[in-house]
Amino acid sequence: MKRILRKISFFILKILLVILIVTTAWVALYKFVNPPITPLMLIRFFDKDSGQRLIKTDWKNYDDISNYMKMAVIASEDQKFPFHSGFDLHSIEEAIDEKLEGERLRGASTISQQTAKNVFLWPSRSWTRKGIEAYFTVLIEKIWGKRRILEVYLNVIETGKGIYGVDEAGEAYFGRSAKNLDIVDSALIAAILPDPRVMSPKNPSEHILRKEKWIIEQIGNLGGTGYLKNIK
Repeated sequence: MKRILRKISFFILKILLVILIVTTAWVALYKFVNPPITPLMLIRFFDKDSGQRLIKTDWKNYDDISNYMKMAVIASEDQKFPFHSGFDLHSIEEAIDEKLEGERLRGASTISQQTAKNVFLWPSRSWTRKGIEAYFTVLIEKIWGKRRILEVYLNVIETGKGIYGVDEAGEAYFGRSAKNLDIVDSALIAAILPDPRVMSPKNPSEHILRKEKWIIEQIGNLGGTGYLKNIK
């Protein structure tokens, strides 16, 4: 019996080692090679009910994206982004406390976590998916660094029906490239990210306009685009 258990344990360890090697190599590759497509893009494309039989994306390097756009997503999504190791433990604790008090469970994902999910995984609220997301978050934090994480995030996020990345969003909504987005454009795009297939920065609702003003205020509170010097 002990021999069988040892063989099973050894087999499991070999599988785990292979998974570690493959996933680490995959993440390391994407440090230098831009992800050509993401699972979400494919899911939306083949979903009969999504109405999104197109994938519009145009990759832009970090320096070819407006600093206002970078700041807008940081101010809106993850204000501690330059300083945490992939997880905002304080926000996670607050979200858990609110849930225990009977409130709706809100998201507490960092930009790093969202990037890991968007690039490597599928959309789901299961604990299994969240656990794998945490694993990939650790890998990209260690291998990519913050600058690459933010660059990838801004290029793969869903920004409309069949639209991915802030450059396509800028062109579709304002007729401007990612590099030429001003602070208002950037804040409006960031404001729709929770539900970009329903919300529009081109015809913003009162809710989006309020969030846009809040994002611009938060950018100022963080010190403006000078805050980006913390991203390495």
